[in-house]
Amino acid sequence: LTSDSGSRNVRQIIIERLPYTLLLMGTSQLALFFSTLYLALSLSRHYGSFWDKVTVTLSPLSSIPPWFFGIFLVLIFAAELKILPFSGVIDAPIPPTWIGRTLSILKHLILPAGSLFLSSFFINLYNWRTFFLIYSSEDYVETAKAKGLTSREIERRYILRPTLPTIITSFALLLIGVWTGAMITETIFKWPGLGSITYRAIGLFDTPVIVGTTIIYAYLLAITVFLLDFIYAIVDPRVKIGGGGSVQ
Repeated sequence: LTSDSGSRNVRQIIIERLPYTLLLMGTSQLALFFSTLYLALSLSRHYGSFWDKVTVTLSPLSSIPPWFFGIFLVLIFAAELKILPFSGVIDAPIPPTWIGRTLSILKHLILPAGSLFLSSFFINLYNWRTFFLIYSSEDYVETAKAKGLTSREIERRYILRPTLPTIITSFALLLIGVWTGAMITETIFKWPGLGSITYRAIGLFDTPVIVGTTIIYAYLLAITVFLLDFIYAIVDPRVKIGGGGSVQ
C-alpha cells in the first residue's frame, strides 16, 4: 500500500513511527498498570482509610481526557515554570553525546507520558481496589485469617492467585494499546508516533494509512485472545485443556 498523501509505502511510515509510540505508550501504560496494581492491593488492606476515601473521591477525574491534562501540564511546567519543553521529541540542535540525547528525549517524554498516566490513574486504582476487596471478603480468605496466616501469605495464595487471569488479561490488552498510540495527545505534543499520523490521515482521508494502523490492532487482538486461552490453562487450575484441544 502507498499513502494517498505521499509516495512513501505505508509499511515504511508505520515502521518509522512505531518506536516513538512504543516509547510513549509503553512508559506511561506500564507505569500506570504496575503502580495502580500495587497501590490498590495496599488500599484493599485499609478499606475506609483516608487514602481509600481520597481514591474514591478523585476517581471521577478520570473522565477527563488525556489531552486536557496535557494542556494543563504544559501551562504549569512549560509556560509558567519553564522547566520542561512544550513539545517535540528532542532538543534542537540535537545533543552530540548519546547521554545528552537520552536525557533530552526523557525530558520531552515527561509531559505527554504524564498526561496519559494521570488521565487513567484514579479510575484504574479505584477499579483494582474494588476488585481486590471483592476477593478479600470471600469465605476462604476469612478461614485463612482464622488459621493465623500472615497478610502477605493470604494475599499471595488467596487473593492474587485467583485474580491472576484477570490481571493477565488486563496486561495483555494494555500491551495491545501500547501499539496503537494516543491520537490527540501525540498531536498536541507534536510526538511523531502512530497516533499523530493516524490523526493526520483521518483529516486527509488517507485510507491506506488508516487501514494499515487498524490492521495492526486487529491482528494483535486476535493473536492475544488466542494466546490467552493457553495462558489461562497454565495459571488457573480450574481451567484445563480437554482431549479435543479446546480450553474448558
